[in-house]
Amino acid sequence: MKKDFVSSGRAVSDMKAHLVLVTKYRKKVINQEMLKRLGEIVDNLCTKWDCKLIEFNGEPDHVHLLFQYYPQLELPKFVTNLKSVSSRRLRTEFSEQVNQVYFKAVFWSESYFIASCGGVSVSVLKKYIENQDKPHT
Repeated sequence: MKKDFVSSGRAVSDMKAHLVLVTKYRKKVINQEMLKRLGEIVDNLCTKWDCKLIEFNGEPDHVHLLFQYYPQLELPKFVTNLKSVSSRRLRTEFSEQVNQVYFKAVFWSESYFIASCGGVSVSVLKKYIENQDKPHT
């Protein structure tokens, strides 16, 4: 089984997150062409933030990202930047489609969902830690 560990300085890590961004008012504004372009924008931003985009997909009213990141990444700043840059670019490049749905300079809902994820479940990891050999007295 291949491990996706990354090394930076004195830390070795394997941190992954699942991020869901929802369009403002859950309006179904994202079409296939926009989704493709959004994937390119997200991939580019992940690279700039020293992240690795693992998977990206979405539906007309939301998108899912799975990405790997280093421990020093400030997730809220990354998400804020991702939302603002992608919103600005989509509103510029697809102004006709977006302006039919939104009148103000918005695209994403202010909220988002993010969850850490890894290669094993919490229950497997908990059992592994519980079964460590304790020091003998």
